[in-house]
Amino acid sequence: MTQEIHGTVADGFEAVREEFAAFVAGERADYEGQLCAYVHGRKVVDLWAGTAADALYGVFSSTKGAAYLVVALLVQDGTLELDRKVTYYWPEFAAEGKGALTVRDLLAHRAGVVGTDTGFTLAELADDRQLAERLADQRPFWRPGTAFGYHALVVGALAGEVVRRATGRTLQEVYQERIRTPYGLDFHLGLPAPEEPRFRGTQPMAPTPEQQAVLDATPTGRHSLASIAFNGNAAEPTDLVSLPNMPLIRAKGPASVGGVASARGLAGMYAAAISEVGEQPALLKPDTVAEFGQFHSVGYDLVARAHRSFGLGFQMTADTWYPFLGAGTIGHGGAGGSQAFADPWSGLAYGYTRRRFPFPGGAAPENGRLALAVHTAALAL
Repeated sequence: MTQEIHGTVADGFEAVREEFAAFVAGERADYEGQLCAYVHGRKVVDLWAGTAADALYGVFSSTKGAAYLVVALLVQDGTLELDRKVTYYWPEFAAEGKGALTVRDLLAHRAGVVGTDTGFTLAELADDRQLAERLADQRPFWRPGTAFGYHALVVGALAGEVVRRATGRTLQEVYQERIRTPYGLDFHLGLPAPEEPRFRGTQPMAPTPEQQAVLDATPTGRHSLASIAFNGNAAEPTDLVSLPNMPLIRAKGPASVGGVASARGLAGMYAAAISEVGEQPALLKPDTVAEFGQFHSVGYDLVARAHRSFGLGFQMTADTWYPFLGAGTIGHGGAGGSQAFADPWSGLAYGYTRRRFPFPGGAAPENGRLALAVHTAALAL
């Protein structure tokens, strides 16, 4: 039975609803997902299928976008300086040859501390301060600044410790006070207990036999760089799919992977980043958006073992995923399928969430067709 599509689109965005409906019609009968978009601060798409309109999902690494937005605000304020050494704010980070690394290189995944030799416990993964303490003492896995690799589970803690040392506030507190509350965003770094009933647990991947064969053909050694980055070398290796389903992760909201959001929350955050929304001014000035959306790390990612590109933290979404987007688009996808970005050229802010973990992981493949439909409609306005 085909899922019913709920929600609204603005005039001129009817093709987005059609594209979403066509995608959902080809999915499993239990599909749940949400799609939302803004153009120049005005909501133009608000669609969902298979669940309540106000459901919340674990958004995995889409969380990182909120963390980088906090850092961008503090740089814009003058509280943080990108070309200062990390040790200016966090002296203990100098251990094991990391003393020359700048904040700029830390954000661009060039630190080399993607994990620790023995991995982390769940309690440590949930607590950015504990992660930072462990990482400060860790020997880097490559010479800092000379290469890059995705710091999947830890970059939010690294950035968060710099924020905490500079402001006396946690990254999560700054996010709450300066971003989530003023804009009323349905995107939480630390889910309040009264919101728990809205959370929909992540469902495991359901690969076809052909997809399972691909997964089986690409094993990862326990002490490979990729395994270390995803905590596969811990005494109790992390099951990435189940992370958002852990109450401790949702409650603490670690800044790399612990966010809980709706598509409205994701799109609303990026709309606020680049546009006036309601009575609120844009969070970032155009020069700040341009700085954080400039290529910083491009080429072979030592963790992903593939071509990747990063700005200052943000994924270079137009280069790696969606070439139709404007240069300097800032955003981040998540392992559970979520995707979110802001394209300053078109004024488009996009957010997508889904419940079931996609094959092969990362931002779900349907984002390509959905984002193209939204972008095409936005340009036609």
